[in-house]
Amino acid sequence: MKIALLSYSTKPRGGVVHTLALAEALAAAGQDVTVWSLGRGGDDGFFRPVAPAVRVRIVPFPDGPPDETVGARILRSIATLRAAFDPAPYDVVHAQDCISANAAGPCVRTVHHLDRFTTPELAACHERAIVEPYAHLCVSRSVADELAAGWGIEAEVIPNGVAYERFATTAPAARAGWRDRLGRYVLSVGGIEPRKGSLDLLEAYALLRAAHPGVRLVIAGGETLFDYRDYRTRWESRASGLGIAPVVLGPVPDDDLPALVAAADAFAFPSLKEGFGLAAMEALAAGVPLVVRDLPVLREVFGPAARFGATPQALADELGRALTHHDPVRRAAGRRLAAHHTWATAARRHLDFYRSLG
Repeated sequence: MKIALLSYSTKPRGGVVHTLALAEALAAAGQDVTVWSLGRGGDDGFFRPVAPAVRVRIVPFPDGPPDETVGARILRSIATLRAAFDPAPYDVVHAQDCISANAAGPCVRTVHHLDRFTTPELAACHERAIVEPYAHLCVSRSVADELAAGWGIEAEVIPNGVAYERFATTAPAARAGWRDRLGRYVLSVGGIEPRKGSLDLLEAYALLRAAHPGVRLVIAGGETLFDYRDYRTRWESRASGLGIAPVVLGPVPDDDLPALVAAADAFAFPSLKEGFGLAAMEALAAGVPLVVRDLPVLREVFGPAARFGATPQALADELGRALTHHDPVRRAAGRRLAAHHTWATAARRHLDFYRSLG
């Protein structure tokens, strides 16, 4: 089977991690897989090497003018990918986000999460990418239920896999290197943006620090197509007002990420919207205590393996418990859960789904 997987970015975002891991697992299962993506800022490859069995097609996407709006950038992204991509050679065209779904024409779409946008072009992109694909997948039942309730669309649920061994077997020296650099820390991966609950995380950390003054807040990641400069300015202003100074690493080299995660004392995942929570599942693979926002989707995915908080105070309380209470039962449950989610299983289920479409 010839399969095209389409993504909007080469950067280490959750949907891009999903796309590459799925492509490699499909290729390992004997399929002919090509990954297509926009390459922003001169990128001619993804944030990490891709298995040789997977073809990679990066479509150059140069920077726009300094005054380019979010809406104009979205429309230019769609047009650029559409002009380069030819669906004719493929048996399955599978888009992983709204930009690539708008560019691809008739396609299968994975709806990782649903959102509401105020930018008209982005709102229209989001809507078309839901109603126009001829088949739909979701990575959790909660998102599939949202899709059914809001649009009357029935989606197949295929959870993400996780690179369990990569996060469960990090070298002690690599973990020690992060410890030497950062001391004790709570880690959040995903950058500083509204959907990630970054402002609430600041409030929670300020409360946590009162009882644990030696613990730092470390934030990694943050590459995105969208412009969150105004939100980042608000975040920085609030951090200053609270008298705290989180360590903002930005994008971390892929080879360094497992040790950074494994060396953390706790992992904070206060997202307001998620479809699965792949970064949080990687933390469980590393045996790190996990505290997440109390959302139905995260209850579904993580169950007894995580601690839950709905407010900054509750998040701070649960992070405090994670830092002070050794919980081998919860830790073992987290490792089992992460090990259960394999990309080989996800690939087999995707192939079954593709074949069911005739």
